[in-house]
Amino acid sequence: MAINTILRRSASTLTPLAARLLSGQRTFTHHCGGAFFTAVNHTQKIVRSNDSFLVPAVSRFPYSASPALKRPSSDDSLLRVIENEIHCAEESFEEGEDVPEGFPFKLEDNLGQQTVSLTREYHGETVHVEVEPSSLITGEEDNEDDDDADDSEKDNQSSLPMIVRITKTGGPSLEFGITAYADEIVIDSLSVKDPEMTDDQLPYEGPRFDELDENLQKAFHKYLEIRGIKPSVTNFLHEYMVNKDHKEYTNWLKNLKKFVEA
Repeated sequence: MAINTILRRSASTLTPLAARLLSGQRTFTHHCGGAFFTAVNHTQKIVRSNDSFLVPAVSRFPYSASPALKRPSSDDSLLRVIENEIHCAEESFEEGEDVPEGFPFKLEDNLGQQTVSLTREYHGETVHVEVEPSSLITGEEDNEDDDDADDSEKDNQSSLPMIVRITKTGGPSLEFGITAYADEIVIDSLSVKDPEMTDDQLPYEGPRFDELDENLQKAFHKYLEIRGIKPSVTNFLHEYMVNKDHKEYTNWLKNLKKFVEA
């Protein structure tokens, strides 16, 4: 009789506890989803503290990495062509000579710019030269119809365009347009630049240089030669600009490659 009473009391004590356990399971599964059911079952077997269960913190939203953007196959083909061109350009490049000793100008060359600047001081004057890209001529063009033999010969030569500006402090400047050939310097134009002249004014540019008196033309050629504009300088500049053009082209190709690869 006493034994039956003890058994009934034990059963009545365990029933509320079992109900609490089952109620806790259902509540957790409802909030976190069935995907975590296994984790709940595993935890309830091994961890119990003050009638509550400790469940490991697991994100409700599994991480999914975004697929990387794939470069189009046409871009890969373009890259191969660019890389081949860079290889050919670097193989064919021959480093030019350094600035010769006694060169009268300070040379400024910035990668990515077409022109090269030269400056020097001469008896209170500033001589500034802007050297433009060299024009390479192969000499294979047919000029049989050209009646002017001298002009025909120049047409078959490589040329180097230059702007020479000679200034004095606080005064006007002389500006020469020049074309340098292998061993000859041709003055194409001559003008006087007044610093006080505004942009909306039209200055008198003077006559064409080849229309000036012959002695005056010779005197200006000598004037420039004394200030460093002579064949020994322009011939070096011609070779320098050929090498610069090659370097600029190679660098341009590398910039293209970087853009396509990005």
